[in-house]
Amino acid sequence: MNKSVVVVGMGEMGSVFARGFLRSGYTVHPVLRETDMASVASDLSLSGEQPELVLIAVGEADLHDRLAKIPDVWRDRLVLLQNELLPADWQKYDLEPTVISVWFEKKKGQDSKVIIPSPVYGKHARQVADALASIDITSQVLEDEAALLHELVLKNVYILTTNIAGLQVGGNVGQLWDEHNEFANAVASDVIKLQEALIGQSLDKPELIAGMVKAFYGDREHMCMGRSAPGRLQRALALAMENNLSLTAIETVS
Repeated sequence: MNKSVVVVGMGEMGSVFARGFLRSGYTVHPVLRETDMASVASDLSLSGEQPELVLIAVGEADLHDRLAKIPDVWRDRLVLLQNELLPADWQKYDLEPTVISVWFEKKKGQDSKVIIPSPVYGKHARQVADALASIDITSQVLEDEAALLHELVLKNVYILTTNIAGLQVGGNVGQLWDEHNEFANAVASDVIKLQEALIGQSLDKPELIAGMVKAFYGDREHMCMGRSAPGRLQRALALAMENNLSLTAIETVS
């Protein structure tokens, strides 16, 4: 029987993973924005075909709407890849997905660009890693949930620091670190404080800063902010308010 995978969301990132799975011998069933997941799940069940995994490749803003509507037959085979992701995002739906922290960039009309290997954890981690390897994208299979939490927080520190600081100073990550080091450190410290509140535990700030800088050197030309940056700033400020936090550096960004 042919292996198959469902990809929910066929934007730039979903298309990369779809290509990897196709190269690995899977049949790929796309679910577009206007497509009803329950109908796809029902059609596949009626045909006797159950996907090995279901990749949720929608953007952060659409994730919770999709997770709330996951067909029961798919609940034990989910893979998540969004930024700003923490365990609470899937635990509220009683899910145990495979999760990958994506460290490669894909823009329209350009090949994927790897910054550092992408960590992945969960029961489908090996299939995800093999699919990416088939299209020359490096990944790293993690050993446990603690390692995954660290990697998710690290990615959040990187993406929030660069996006939010970028709203103030512009430029790329190399320039941010070289020319605005004090400000970058202050924003990163605020982001780490926010992450601690969201996960309910203390974090190793120097280790996270060092990991962020390592990613900076993976692609010093990476631009600090994209179109999602204003939304990330607003979400960070809203979460800070919900958690009674004062984020002094982030609050100066307009």
